[in-house]
Amino acid sequence: MNRSIVTARFQPGQIVHHQTHEFRAVIVDVDARYNGSSDWYESHMQHRPDREQPWYHLLVDGADFAAYAAEGDLRAGVAEEPVDHPWLENFFVEFYPAQGQYVDRYPRM
Repeated sequence: MNRSIVTARFQPGQIVHHQTHEFRAVIVDVDARYNGSSDWYESHMQHRPDREQPWYHLLVDGADFAAYAAEGDLRAGVAEEPVDHPWLENFFVEFYPAQGQYVDRYPRM
C-alpha cells in the first residue's frame, strides 16, 4: 500500500485542548494514523473523524485516565499551568511554563 508521509501538528509534551469533549491534556505519543480496533472506533467515535490523520495519546488534566484523539479534534491549549495527572512522571521529567512544554523522560531520536 502506498501511503504518503504524515506530519503531525502537535508533539509529545505539548498541551492541547479537545474541542469536542472540552478537556485539556498533554500529548504523550503520536500515531501517524488511527491505530486502534474497528470495534473501539465504532463504539467511541460518534462523529467519525478521519482515520488517516495523526492520532494522539493524551493524559487528561484533572483525571486519572488517558484518551486517544484525532488531530482534527485538537487545538493548541493554554500552557501556562501544568496538567494535573497521576501518570505524568512516567512520561515527563519537568514542565517549562515559558515554553508551555513538558520535557520527555525518554527523549526520542
